[in-house]
Amino acid sequence: MFFSSPLWTPLVTLIGEITVLIFIGMFVGAVVVMSIATISVRSGHFYFPRLMKSGMVLLEGMIKGICKFFGFDDKDLVTFFIRLHNTMNMKMFGDTPVEKRAIFLPQCLRAGDCPASLTPEGLVCRRCKRCAIGSEIDTFEEMGYRVFIVPGSTFIKRMVKQHRPEAIIGVGCLMEIKEGLELCDKIGLIGMGVITLKDGCVETILDWSDLVEIAEIGLAPTSAPGNN
Repeated sequence: MFFSSPLWTPLVTLIGEITVLIFIGMFVGAVVVMSIATISVRSGHFYFPRLMKSGMVLLEGMIKGICKFFGFDDKDLVTFFIRLHNTMNMKMFGDTPVEKRAIFLPQCLRAGDCPASLTPEGLVCRRCKRCAIGSEIDTFEEMGYRVFIVPGSTFIKRMVKQHRPEAIIGVGCLMEIKEGLELCDKIGLIGMGVITLKDGCVETILDWSDLVEIAEIGLAPTSAPGNN
């Protein structure tokens, strides 16, 4: 039988050694990526962004394990990934004409008693002033953006397929943005993410200046809010 073959023991030993080497390599790679990420955060400049992004995607499980071992919060890692992704996409996003961009806002930003009705194009804001969405939408539409208030990720996919924007800004909670940016990479769409200040399904909070900062990328000063 094969198991009694004199080749069996050396083969098992070789497989074990290769497995150990792979594990060590992954561990070292994760440590290197985390070290570069830490230096980047402290300096405010992203070093080797493509290397970091690839490393964080390939070694995500290992990096999360190391973070937990040292008591770091997974949320900090995801937040860093989103910042890194935005930084890498900034040039392409800025080169995309504003008429080919879209903003997707989550319905959880609206007031609990919001009177907006759901249509095939998403929720239609009635400018009732019960939340900040109405005035903010006007600002971004004046800049040239197409803005959607969406009930879920499935709706976003449908709107992207229907309207075919070349670049989008997605607003949502931490994990929603991370998953959305990963999806954008898969389908070849330029994606930028803005994280809400409060998670939840009702009356979440957004720092609108964060969204404005990204929306203004690549636009002439006269296109920015308040300059028209």
